Amino acid sequence: MSRNALNYCLLCRGLVKRDLIICEAACGRVCHAHCSGLSQQQLQIIQIYPNIVWRCDSCLKQTQNNQQLSERLEQCVKQHEKRLQILEQSLARRAKLNESCKEPVICPFLSHTIGRKAVVITSAFAILTLVLIVILATTTNLFGKTLNKTTLEMLSVEQWGGRQPRKALTNLTLPVHRVIISHTAAEGCESRDVCEARVRVVQNFHMDGWNWDHIGYNFLVGGDGMVYEGRGWDSQGAHTLGYNSDSIGISFIGTFIKIHPTDEQLQACKLLLEEGVRLKKLVPDYKLYGHRQLSATESPGEILYSIIQTWPHWTKKIPTT
Repeated sequence: MSRNALNYCLLCRGLVKRDLIICEAACGRVCHAHCSGLSQQQLQIIQIYPNIVWRCDSCLKQTQNNQQLSERLEQCVKQHEKRLQILEQSLARRAKLNESCKEPVICPFLSHTIGRKAVVITSAFAILTLVLIVILATTTNLFGKTLNKTTLEMLSVEQWGGRQPRKALTNLTLPVHRVIISHTAAEGCESRDVCEARVRVVQNFHMDGWNWDHIGYNFLVGGDGMVYEGRGWDSQGAHTLGYNSDSIGISFIGTFIKIHPTDEQLQACKLLLEEGVRLKKLVPDYKLYGHRQLSATESPGEILYSIIQTWPHWTKKIPTT
């Protein structure tokens, strides 16, 4: 598919051919200008001033949620710091009162003294604060890290609501020697229901627009970290002319010319490739290609292509057949 094949309005779901407006946040989604709720004067201002941009409701809501979580974290940390300060002041006063004592305030053999209890309480508050910071940082991605999944999650054609092939597909001779990475050149997705809808749109385009027997890709990978089965491991795809007979075609849902795929999307693709080798559907030394290497296209997009070039099986050597 070309990168301009599909642009659907995120509000009315209609096909956007012109008069579009793009969300300048991370999602990069598009919609009709008249669907954005902006007046003509506001639309003109956005076009004239490059530092004034439009964001969709989803991105604005995500920004507000992240800000609220950050404020909660800051409030909890301040409360714990205040408690620790009170305890430290109490310990300092008690230390002055016991300077003339023969025994130290905290004696190893006195496990239930007030001083020892204070130390225990202080340590407990410190540990609780650390745990709270780690939990909130993980959920709000404050440190820019994500937890990688270790289990492949795949939905069959029936599970994502797809149509069955019109007729029996050509079988692949397994194991195959190539994997070809592409993108759908349409809107991306980060939730299961949206990704399922994106895959159904691609299938309808392939079967009704190009009159193919089934969706062209063997697998599709969503921004939600799920793998959506297309033709699967055993059937020949229709994704790269001249190279379908000995390859598996994997397409990332979205357009990755300026937008990065999600970490979950990249991890899901890696798990899928490992599964292919484990099931002996791919040879252990399979070769990985970007769609643009074997066809006149921008797919899989400049950003995604630069990423897969760092993967161990990528090769710049073009096959002869």
